Amino acid sequence: MDRKEEGTVEEPLDLIRLSLDERIFVKMRQDRELRGKLHAYDQHLNMILSDVEETIKVVEKDEETDEEIIRNIKRNIKMLFIRGDGVILISPPLRTS
Repeated sequence: MDRKEEGTVEEPLDLIRLSLDERIFVKMRQDRELRGKLHAYDQHLNMILSDVEETIKVVEKDEETDEEIIRNIKRNIKMLFIRGDGVILISPPLRTS
């Protein structure tokens, strides 16, 4: 089989391969969102990200007014291993050609 050309996308994981060493957006289960630099991944979508900004959406109910209160909790993580079974969506960086 021929070696794949740099920059070609033939399979879904090729798009992730092209995003190595770039900042990506990852949507996780339980209303978690991650933005960080992709260092490694595998076919199960296990990933290693660095300089990660994690955003967690928390929905609370005000007992007095019965209204839902939505809060976003943010934290920064130096290095993070993501288990692929929690990944819903991966968005590579915007590319302009």
